[in-house]
Amino acid sequence: MMRANLSRDAVILAAAELADEEGFEAVTVSALARRFDVKPASLYSHVRDRAAVLDGLHELALGELAALIAEETAGRSGWDALAGLAGAHRRYAREHPGRWAAMQQPAREQTVRSDEAARVVTLIWAVLRAYELPDDELVHATRLVGATINGFLALERSGSFGHRTDSAALSWERAIDALDLALRAWPGGGASLSRKTSSP
Repeated sequence: MMRANLSRDAVILAAAELADEEGFEAVTVSALARRFDVKPASLYSHVRDRAAVLDGLHELALGELAALIAEETAGRSGWDALAGLAGAHRRYAREHPGRWAAMQQPAREQTVRSDEAARVVTLIWAVLRAYELPDDELVHATRLVGATINGFLALERSGSFGHRTDSAALSWERAIDALDLALRAWPGGGASLSRKTSSP
């Protein structure tokens, strides 16, 4: 039990830890109350309901992912930056499966407009702008990159690659290669960035 001075931040952090330990679906107000050794009613002065907890968890995860993307893409461009961006997502999904699952849920309006979400988008667009994409194409390119990364990670987490002996690491690198080529050939683009210089 972790009876302590309750606050919204403490409750959200506990939710994140619970999600990683027991799974996203395990996050309920009752489960969090047990974690703090208090009655559920004690939490409602800090979080309105389970939906508010999940919103906070989503925003916390976005903020942590943004910090990791910034770390993995700093001073890099082209393929290297793209690999850093993708690698940050993969690392976060592996290290924090419950928080990652929270980010796969539909985001509510307040989450979409949060500072954490804005920072993630800013960092992704910084990587994509190096490919000289028109501003009105950034959303479409972001969707392609996100779908590729999230699709790969979803298949990897479900064990879909387990029945083949071929290296999943090589498949991951090939996926980044394919994204890099797609971004270089993007309509209206035309970046002359140097190709891959290192592996993720």
